[in-house]
Amino acid sequence: MTKAFVNGKIFTSNREDLYADAMIVQDGVITWIGTGEEMPETAAETVDLGGKTVIPGFVDAHMHPVMLAEYSKQIACLPPKVNSIEELKQEIRRVYNESEEGQWICGWGYDEGKYAEKRSPNRWDLDEASPDKPVFLVRSCEHIRCVNSKALEIAGITRDTPDPQGGEIGRDENGEPNGILRENARDLVLPYMKHATHEETVDSLVDLGDLLISQGVVAVSDMGNLHEGGNYELYEEAAKKGFRQRVSLYYMWDYFMDDPDFNITPEIMDYRKRIRIAGLKLIGDGSISGQTAWLYEPYMGSDNVGLPVYSDESLEKAIVYAKAHGCQISVHAMGGRAIDRVVDRMYTEEDWTDGGAPYLRVEHLTEPSEQAMKKAAEKGFAFATQPIFEYCEIETYRANMDGERLKHLYPSKTMLDRGVRLCFSTDAPATSWATPSDPFPNLKSAVTRKAYDGSDIGQEERVDMETAIILYTKEAAEACGFAGLGQLAPGYDADFVILSDDLFAIPPEDVDRVNVLATYIQGDCVYER
Repeated sequence: MTKAFVNGKIFTSNREDLYADAMIVQDGVITWIGTGEEMPETAAETVDLGGKTVIPGFVDAHMHPVMLAEYSKQIACLPPKVNSIEELKQEIRRVYNESEEGQWICGWGYDEGKYAEKRSPNRWDLDEASPDKPVFLVRSCEHIRCVNSKALEIAGITRDTPDPQGGEIGRDENGEPNGILRENARDLVLPYMKHATHEETVDSLVDLGDLLISQGVVAVSDMGNLHEGGNYELYEEAAKKGFRQRVSLYYMWDYFMDDPDFNITPEIMDYRKRIRIAGLKLIGDGSISGQTAWLYEPYMGSDNVGLPVYSDESLEKAIVYAKAHGCQISVHAMGGRAIDRVVDRMYTEEDWTDGGAPYLRVEHLTEPSEQAMKKAAEKGFAFATQPIFEYCEIETYRANMDGERLKHLYPSKTMLDRGVRLCFSTDAPATSWATPSDPFPNLKSAVTRKAYDGSDIGQEERVDMETAIILYTKEAAEACGFAGLGQLAPGYDADFVILSDDLFAIPPEDVDRVNVLATYIQGDCVYER
């Protein structure tokens, strides 16, 4: 079927020709785009865009959809409903009274910076709300868990339990575990929890896909589980039930590196495949808000510089595997030391992929060094960053970093000026935002460099709206290896969204008020507001 879309303000993300007002789509692929006056004659069905602004569909290059889908069934430990530890305890009590004996009570998204008490909950807080049922809460950054005494008991964690490699068991002044589990210490509890059934997870993914479509997100990268197992089959089944996004998946290497049967074949890495496996994921450090990102300069008021997570052995094994299979390596690295560690090592390698995607992705990048940016630009490494972090977690960032340092975190403009291949994403649900997958607050942060409360988080690092959209579409698609996606240009899929407002004309402060009016995938309208 052929369709002609006319009378729009079409932003293409194609740097050679950024704007158009008409395009022709045949069998889901754009065959022509330009001005209405130049449009070739066609017998196509005509769709009038009504003068509305059109952009390519968003590509969220770094998120955790399976986690986000699972969390939709749990306690949201976030404002506006939960603004304090006392209100958190009330929510836990509510679930406690409604739950069966022995059932795990789970919640996500807590951020001590947003609580009235300005501290993290601990085991004794949770014990007050649930004395005999295990409680398991996930911090907004995803790198810290808070559990109660019952959960510690089930997992066998005592004052004598040593910290695991790349992790830390929080303790009080007497050496007793306080219920806060950082980085790999979370793995001490996970095996004892009951997880959603396969079918429940698939159905939750389908529901999440509908939400993402309404937000204009047409493709996602699943950046791995924080527990054993992969998600490829989940997406295959979800697609049969109506999940529409394209997906690239990264498998958490620590859970697979000693599995002789683990195999990524060329067939499931195909760049045109709707659901594909892209590569391996390693965790290099933690988070700024959780004070576990590995820095050169310590967090404010302390000598703490965070900690490294993956072992040298695991990275070396990952490199061997990736070379043999032609897949990408992705490394979570927020702090400067963690970034330099992986960039320095990977800089010595030559590209082992076939050119469809960069052989290294680095995720988050709070304080990249000049040498890391220079080496990344030279080698074509992809940097995936999240403007939403500092925007919505300003309270804990302000507590952890001095004012001037805050303005130089996540230096998007500097990275672009240095020639780095940069893209935007959300890391949903690993952020303190009620709808963490929403692209528009993320865009607002990038173009204003102001936090949600108006705090200045670095005006020198603002990017213009055109650049922000390119980073959220074209550059994101290329980082993930999505062929034929991310631009509105001949030969590309007709995946685009129609917006309620002109993103390029409204004040930057109003970006988060914009709505998606319609989302198209391969030329078909799959959502209409």
